[in-house]
Amino acid sequence: MKTHQFTVIASGLDPEMQDYEDRLFEAGCDDATLSFQRGLIIAEFAREAPTLASAIVSAMENVRAAGANVERVEPDYLVSLSDIADRSGLSRQAISLYARGERGADFPAPSAKVMSDRPLWDWYVVALWLHKRSLLDQSAVVTARLLREVNNSLITAQAPKGALLGRLEAMEAG
Repeated sequence: MKTHQFTVIASGLDPEMQDYEDRLFEAGCDDATLSFQRGLIIAEFAREAPTLASAIVSAMENVRAAGANVERVEPDYLVSLSDIADRSGLSRQAISLYARGERGADFPAPSAKVMSDRPLWDWYVVALWLHKRSLLDQSAVVTARLLREVNNSLITAQAPKGALLGRLEAMEAG
């Protein structure tokens, strides 16, 4: 089995509660490093599982079993140009040139703007664009798509229990 690393961001447990760490540990989060930041539980997992999809879904189930609400899974699928550079292994300058259309054409448009001068891109769309140009491997594209799907399903709350794992594993398999 492979060890998969990701972070589950959760809410709903009081940091003043003496037993929150025990509750998470007993619920199956014994492979996570826990902290509280800005009122949220940060559970950094190093989970052994056959697939990333099964690792994420089982971790989310464990966090929920402890009484917490899963807010999102990171790394987030919305990225800045600096994030794109970090995740792709390309320089910040190269990514800026791609984004401005000065090095290749059709770089994906931003998906969101937090502030007018700080746009965000959908990492899956950018990863796919980079992969088509042989700048990123296929596994990074699959991981990007999987994380986007996980977070979108958390936002929309449409996935019945068990359906998410099936969809994610089908994506991960290609």
